[in-house]
Amino acid sequence: MKNLFRFLLIVLVFASCQEQQKIAFVDNGEVINAYQEKIDVEAAYKLKDDNFKKRADSIGKAFQLEVQDFQINGANLSPKKQQEQSQALGQKQQILQQQLQGEQQNLTQQFNVEIDSVLSHMKTFVKDYGKTNGYTFILGKNEAGSVMFGDETKDISKEIIEALNADYKKEE
Repeated sequence: MKNLFRFLLIVLVFASCQEQQKIAFVDNGEVINAYQEKIDVEAAYKLKDDNFKKRADSIGKAFQLEVQDFQINGANLSPKKQQEQSQALGQKQQILQQQLQGEQQNLTQQFNVEIDSVLSHMKTFVKDYGKTNGYTFILGKNEAGSVMFGDETKDISKEIIEALNADYKKEE
């Protein structure tokens, strides 16, 4: 009985000595959508994409004018020349389509690389923020439901957004 009492006393002492864990969560979507670096990357990509679309439209219109010219003046050519010119236009159209498709894919790939870098930076920042501020855990809330419920007092999304954007401004 005496040993049982000692054991319970030791367990109680250890349990009372345990440090309270500091746990919070962030809304991943809210944080990333308010992160200025992501906003800047998206704005830069939109500008590049708009410029690409204008250039593609310009190339397309120039090609259509060339086709119209062939349709108007092609009647004066021999059937053999008409066929050669038609094939040449078909090949040119394929080349232009492939070139524009390649440029679009390259632009999309560059954007994805930059966004991945932004996400990586955000995750690293939250990890460092947690360490610096004594958190045991910072959980991520998302649409998939990794945090189904969280006490709003434990939501540090706004703190993270402010600190993350302040850190980004320092880097500029």
